This record gives sequence, C-alpha cells and structure tokens, in this order.
Amino acid sequence: MIERHKNILGIMSDGQKVVVNDLAEKLNVSQATIRQDLTSLENNGFLRRVHGGAILDQTDDISHRMGIHYEEKLKIAKAAVQMVSEGETIYIESGSINALFAQEVVKTKKTTTIITSNAFIARQIGKYAEGRVILLGGIYQPESECLVGNLVRECLNILNFSKAFIGVDGFSESTGFTGKDMMRAEINSEIIKKSPETYILTDSTKFGKINLAKYCDAKDIEYLITDMNLSDKLMNLFKNNGVKVIIPES
Repeated sequence: MIERHKNILGIMSDGQKVVVNDLAEKLNVSQATIRQDLTSLENNGFLRRVHGGAILDQTDDISHRMGIHYEEKLKIAKAAVQMVSEGETIYIESGSINALFAQEVVKTKKTTTIITSNAFIARQIGKYAEGRVILLGGIYQPESECLVGNLVRECLNILNFSKAFIGVDGFSESTGFTGKDMMRAEINSEIIKKSPETYILTDSTKFGKINLAKYCDAKDIEYLITDMNLSDKLMNLFKNNGVKVIIPES
C-alpha cells in the first residue's frame, strides 16, 4: 500500500465521510488523483465510494473494518508475524487485524499452513499462499463470513496446530474476553482450550467493552498483542495472570 493510501485511511479512522475536495487539499494532490486512490481502496475492500467522497462502513464486514485505525492494526499484525515460525501450522480466527495478519504471514512465512474458519481470510490469502490454507466447514454467516456450529467443532477434533490467533470485541476484568456472536464464541472457547499457545490480537479500543458472549479469562491465554494505549492497570492485570504483553514500537 502506498503512503498516500495509508494517509487517507488515517484521515478516515474516525469513521466519518471524507470529501474528495478536502482530501485533495490535505494531501496536496489533484482531485483526479484522489478519485483514483479512493477507487483503488474500494477495490481492495477498505472503504465504500459515495457521491463526492467515501465512507468506512460500520458493519461486521471485515474488509471495511480493516481501514479503521489501519496503521495501528497493521503494526499489531506485523508484530504477530514475528511469533510464527516457517513451516508451522497455525489457526487464524476472524477479525480485521487477523485478516491483515494472515496477509503478512503468506508474504513472509511462505510455508506456513493456515487453518481458519473465516471465508474472507481464506479467500484473500488463498491465491498467494505457498503453504496450505485449510478452511473449516460449518454454518456460513454472510456478514462476518465466519463458519460456526457443530461441523466446525468436528473439524477441530481432527486437526492440530501449534498457535491460535484470536480477535475479540471486548475485554473487562470482570467478564474477560468477549464477543458479539454466541456461536463464534463457542468455537473460540474450544480453540483456546485446544491451542498450546493462544494470542489475542486487538487494538486498545476494545478494552473496557463488554459483549454478549465470553471467550475466556485473561489467565487462559499466553500472549496479548495490542497497541501502546493499553493502560498501566490492565498491563499489570495481564502480567499478573501470566500473559506476555507485546506492544509494537511506534
């Protein structure tokens, strides 16, 4: 991604509509160039073009959520790649950071086998991966492109992986890591129990939020990779529960 595209996503990180004229002035390029940039970003799923500009959709669609706080998410994704060894078999769950992480894995750890229950991630990396990409079967959820249900659990029973990378929707001290979807939460809870090492990948906006369904407690994971806005209180909480916290350098 070119630097100007990153700058556009940075300007859009608050989720508001941007106007072509304003972007052209801020980035000191022509309106025609901005229109081409927005078209390119839309084609790659980061935003949606609207009359006179573009917006980031506030939905469960991964491709659009990837553009929100893009730089912070990419740093987390790249930090997570450092924890993967060439030739390893890993599980990558759903989420915008995990989608960026999967893209980085196939670029730099080319013989890695990736297991996932997210069709978007499998589709995005399948044509580039040199290692195997295994998409678990199950009930398809169209908006998030997750696969859930008993069939996913049956698949998990016959597969082994060394590390699991999980996305979350919230965390609080009282409720632990939580998500919006009960069926996805059931699968994630089983993955966390099965995995020798579990990594939570999340930006700090999720901390303090409580969602419907619980994934696990802090003590149930080995690693947390997040951004520099993690509070000292939470940093101590995770460390006291034996969690290794990784914060990418700015």
